Amino acid sequence: MSHRLGPALCLLLGWLIGASALAREPRYTVVRVDPRTQALALYLRDEHDRPLHSAARLQSWLAARGQRLRYAMNAGMYEPDYSPVGLFVADGRQLAPLNLRDGEGNFYLKPNGVFLLSDSGARVVESSRYPALSKGVRLATQSGPLLLQDGRIHPGFDPQSKSRHIRNGIAVKDGIVLLVISDTAVNLYEFAAYFRDTLHCADALYLDGTVSSLYAPELKRYDARSRLGPILGVIE
Repeated sequence: MSHRLGPALCLLLGWLIGASALAREPRYTVVRVDPRTQALALYLRDEHDRPLHSAARLQSWLAARGQRLRYAMNAGMYEPDYSPVGLFVADGRQLAPLNLRDGEGNFYLKPNGVFLLSDSGARVVESSRYPALSKGVRLATQSGPLLLQDGRIHPGFDPQSKSRHIRNGIAVKDGIVLLVISDTAVNLYEFAAYFRDTLHCADALYLDGTVSSLYAPELKRYDARSRLGPILGVIE
C-alpha cells in the first residue's frame, strides 16, 4: 500500500531544552512540543511504500516537498519488516490496527498504551481505552509498556534491574507533548521515575530502547543507532 504522510502546515512555536535545564537530573534530554501551534506528524514509508528508516532520510524526503524536519524521534516498536507492532494512525488514516494480544517482550508487558493526537488534544492512554477515543484521531502510535498509569510506575519494573539501555518515551503534561530520551543507559524503573518525579506526569509511554534516537540539529544530535520503523517528527 502506497501512502504519503505529509502534515498540515501550521505556525511553529516551541523550544528544545536539555533535561539539566528542567530539573536536577542531568541524564535526559526533553523536547517539548505544543500540538496546538506545532506540526506534529507520524511517518513510516515514502510514496513508493519504502520504509524511511531514519530521520536523515525523512529530512531529505520532506525537503523535496518544501518542508523541514526540526525534531524527530523513533515512535514505537516494529516488526522485522519495519511495520508497526501495534496501532499506527497518520494523517487520520489507520495503517495498522490496535494490538491487544498477549506475547513476549516489552510491547506485551501489559498494560501497554497509545499516544494519540485528536481534535481535543494529545494524551497517553491504556491500549484498551483507545477504541472509545478513536473518533477524530489524527495520529496515534501504540507501544509498551506504559511507564506510568495514573501516576503509578508499572508494577512489573524492578528498581534494581541491571537491564540498562538508552531509552525513549512520551508523555503529555498540561497539553504539551514531552519527548524524552535518556543520555545514559537507564533501567525501566529509573526511566519511569523520571517522568513521575521530575516531569510530574501522570501517564507516560515507553517507545523503545537500544534503537532510541533523537534528531535535534539545535543540539547537534543526529542519532542513528539503528534502522527505524515509525518516526515522530516536528515539521516546519
